[in-house]
Amino acid sequence: MSMLFSKDDRYKRNVREKREGRQAALLLLPYALLFTLFILVPVTIAIGLSFTYFDVINKPTFTGLMNYIYLFTQDTVFMKKVLPNTFLYALIVGPGGYAISFLLAWMLSQIQAIPRTIISLAIYTPSMVGQVFIGVVWKSIFSGDQRGIVNNILLELNIIDTPIQFLLTKDYFMQIMILISLWSAMGIGFLAMISGILNINEELYEAAYVDGMKNRFQEIIYITIPSMKPQMLFGAVMAIVNAFNMGWIGVTLSGANPTPEYAGQLITNHIDDYGFIRYEMGYAAAVSVMLLIIVYLFNIVAHKFFGSKDE
Repeated sequence: MSMLFSKDDRYKRNVREKREGRQAALLLLPYALLFTLFILVPVTIAIGLSFTYFDVINKPTFTGLMNYIYLFTQDTVFMKKVLPNTFLYALIVGPGGYAISFLLAWMLSQIQAIPRTIISLAIYTPSMVGQVFIGVVWKSIFSGDQRGIVNNILLELNIIDTPIQFLLTKDYFMQIMILISLWSAMGIGFLAMISGILNINEELYEAAYVDGMKNRFQEIIYITIPSMKPQMLFGAVMAIVNAFNMGWIGVTLSGANPTPEYAGQLITNHIDDYGFIRYEMGYAAAVSVMLLIIVYLFNIVAHKFFGSKDE
């Protein structure tokens, strides 16, 4: 009798587990459909097109690895301008924006709720309307005539005799791009960090001070950062993605693609140049695949630092 009862229990448990599995699958179905439609399918198509010559008008022609061979052996603009620009930009804007986001989030967590909310909104706003600000405000600030704010100040102080073409020469273009990118880097990752810091159990800090913690720096290193690793990882991933996806800033500032003397040309600009200006979609797809690989490798590094040991 007990054996029959045991079998009946196992049967009910199996039925319950199957029902819960179907419910979980239904909950995940919308995400799976969106992921497949907007990520998996486009990435698969891009990889396939990267092995072809495709001019949008005629059918794709299979060329094997020719696009990749050309990319690394004959595309001098990519190797000498685009790739160095992208790594320089990403290595400054990515870690720089990430560090600024964390420091601002930590400082804001020390003040009262109402002023914290107002200041957080003000800091977050540039990430939402940055393109408008760049097209209107920042272009006015660095305008190449005497009406430009920076030029006007320098002329008034007799530091220069003639206006500087900040947005048309390679001497200043990348520096201005980096400055504007850091200004607009406080996005979703910044909000996630504030949330992570505010949700840390205060008892951890009290216990740490009882055990001998002496200052705020030790508080950040030993309590704050370890307690918000998921938010730190999310912020790192968002910083990496944004750092490699901000080529539009240079195009907005200069009003052209390619940017002046390729000074602000990033991989995304190179993709747009070949894909939507020259209509060499096969080659643009090959460059896109290389960008995907680079971002993936940087994300692996981020997971090494902030991912859990079980991942």
